[in-house]
Amino acid sequence: MTQVQVLSPREVPLGGPRSMTVRRTLPHRERSFIGAWCFVDHYGPDDVASSGGMDVPPHPHTGLQTVSWLFEGEVEHRDTGGVHAMVRPGEVNLMTSGRGIAHSEVSTPSTTSLHGVQLWVVLPEADRDLGREFQHHAAPLVPLGDGVEGRVFIGSLAGHSSPITTRTPLLGVEVTLAQGATWTVPVDTAYEHGLLIDTGGVTLNGTALQRGDLGIIEAGLSALTVVALEPTRAVLLGGTPYDEAIVMWWNFIGRDHDEIVAFRDEWQARSERFGEVDGYAGRLTWLPAPELPGGRLRSRTRHGRED
Repeated sequence: MTQVQVLSPREVPLGGPRSMTVRRTLPHRERSFIGAWCFVDHYGPDDVASSGGMDVPPHPHTGLQTVSWLFEGEVEHRDTGGVHAMVRPGEVNLMTSGRGIAHSEVSTPSTTSLHGVQLWVVLPEADRDLGREFQHHAAPLVPLGDGVEGRVFIGSLAGHSSPITTRTPLLGVEVTLAQGATWTVPVDTAYEHGLLIDTGGVTLNGTALQRGDLGIIEAGLSALTVVALEPTRAVLLGGTPYDEAIVMWWNFIGRDHDEIVAFRDEWQARSERFGEVDGYAGRLTWLPAPELPGGRLRSRTRHGRED
């Protein structure tokens, strides 16, 4: 049976003071990427009346693309590229930071339950200084198999494709499976794949996964087999192996410790690299960067941190 690496989530506060809690599976000490996917946060369902919802003040990014995907609720996005947009269930928003961007994320007053994933894609060396960009796509619900349907929000699967463009080959699909459904889906042999379980439980190529788990299979397979042990919703991620080393700290991706220090200094100085977010009316006008840890930041490669 094909070996499946299972990463269990850890709880992490997101957004500074009065933060919401998310379940993070990437980055992990045992693995940094699935393709160029480098960050997987999974949250909710959260009762906004109790949790206070999402209010992430303007904060910076470099060298990456953010991919926002909701199951429930609505989030207002504003960025320094001049974009004001809503994140809604079934609609993917991809923001390119490139050289530098800042954005805010706030759940709307009408949102009673907040539930989704926040994903990052590392930009390759050749594209890491791209200009700011924003893409949106409402992914239709399509049949993927007997008792299986889904939304292809990035890439192509089972004859369905997304118009979202990325700088490395990627796949992102929300999948729902009826209890007892067996889904054997052809996949690109050049891709490694990860299946994040939102609700329910499955076996992935014979390995059991429960809520919050991220099951990962290396490149080389021509098909994946998922068996739903109960009604299940999951997110399937994939991409060609990403072989560059990066340094990833707070909201920045760079190539060495000194570059991250420079990014932090520029953010603290309110540099034009990141710009100003217009229209945000939340709890802070700007989210200061945390202090850097002692010692030099270490690089990450496909299978974890370098020594």
